[in-house]
Amino acid sequence: MTAPQVVEEETPEARRREQRGWYWYDWANSAFQTTVLTVFLGPYLTSVATTAAGGEGGFVSFLGLDLRPKAYFTTLVTISVLLQIVTMPIIGALADHIGRKKQILGFLAYAGATATLGFYFVSGDAYLLGGALFLIANVTFGASIVVYDSFLPQISGAEERDAISSRGWGFGYLGGGLLLALNLVVYLSGAVEEGLAVRISLASAGLWWGAFTLIPMLRLRNRRVAVHETTAAKVVTGSIRQLGRTIADLRRYPRTLLFLAAYLVYNDGVQTIIGFSATYADQELELSQTHQIGAILMVQFIAVGGALGLGRLAARIGTKRTVLASLVVWTAVVVVAYFLQKGAAIQFYAIAFAIAIVMGGTQALSRSLYSLVIPPGREAEYFSLYQISDKGSAFLGSLVLTLALQATDSYRSAIVSLIVFFVLGFVLLAVVNLPRAIREAGNEVPAHI
Repeated sequence: MTAPQVVEEETPEARRREQRGWYWYDWANSAFQTTVLTVFLGPYLTSVATTAAGGEGGFVSFLGLDLRPKAYFTTLVTISVLLQIVTMPIIGALADHIGRKKQILGFLAYAGATATLGFYFVSGDAYLLGGALFLIANVTFGASIVVYDSFLPQISGAEERDAISSRGWGFGYLGGGLLLALNLVVYLSGAVEEGLAVRISLASAGLWWGAFTLIPMLRLRNRRVAVHETTAAKVVTGSIRQLGRTIADLRRYPRTLLFLAAYLVYNDGVQTIIGFSATYADQELELSQTHQIGAILMVQFIAVGGALGLGRLAARIGTKRTVLASLVVWTAVVVVAYFLQKGAAIQFYAIAFAIAIVMGGTQALSRSLYSLVIPPGREAEYFSLYQISDKGSAFLGSLVLTLALQATDSYRSAIVSLIVFFVLGFVLLAVVNLPRAIREAGNEVPAHI
């Protein structure tokens, strides 16, 4: 196997063209995040499983287990996260090892998009088909993000990375929000039968994902790497060996490891609030589904400005200070959420607005910071560890919420328990010597860090 060829000279215009193409993959895949994961698939697949079980009191069989229909989707999510944790490092090592990032990204994106398109055929009692499609779609979605993120250090210099990352994140919120809004119009209009409207919405996310992935496929470029293996088996085994070296090499970058730990902790809080907010609004604040959907849409579009705004703020006061400031806001959000009154929709929208302002910026700037503290040429390997931290945090946050609910039987007490993630994450990030971490990784230290 020969190394991939660079098809264009590395000129400023070529780099800007790549950057513009890179943004579009965030636009493309965010449809899966919003339409499929956030709104439609969980309730719909649960209803399909309920039909197969003969009612809510029945059970469905899955991998030798007898599951209640309500537990079917959460079981699928758990399995898909475990599969992501296994596959993402291998995909990352493979992408760096053979250098064909664009082809790997395309394969993963179109496998996920095709599986998502297949949700159109999930109806009646076809819960096993829906589960299989979800596992394929969610695993390939997570793996594609590893490869996508690994392009960031290659298409942007250290000084512009915050802005590039923030624009990509903002573009993603805009694309995901736009398709979700269109799908909600169809779903809420009543013009189409509810089950069909959901299947059309789910399939539209796959079509959107696949169609807009064409743009980055045309604009992103591979970089040359030294590849000596000539067979597929040698390439795979070589990639796995490289993954082992990456994990072992982490001890050479203790400050990178500390940043990963800080990100895991505070992102845990971010992801848990995002996932728990609808339950909190429903069970504790007793708000209608209309208000919940309205808040989701508002967050999607306000987060575009939030991501871009925090990117500009980072250029003025420094990236690390901006992320630390966002963690203070997240802490305040948790405190205020405790005091929200039942039925107070305006209060819920206000706190959702605050979340939207810091949500995208926290994630986008964390991504650009991490890209600076990893060694050049091994971006996909290290971003697979970053994504594992992201997936692992979902488990920790859910565990803390579960323990708090079990001990207090109070949603308000449970949400306050999340403060620990932002406080501890703040402390860990504050003590990271980022300039030294960047130099140790062999990268240039930007002036505004």
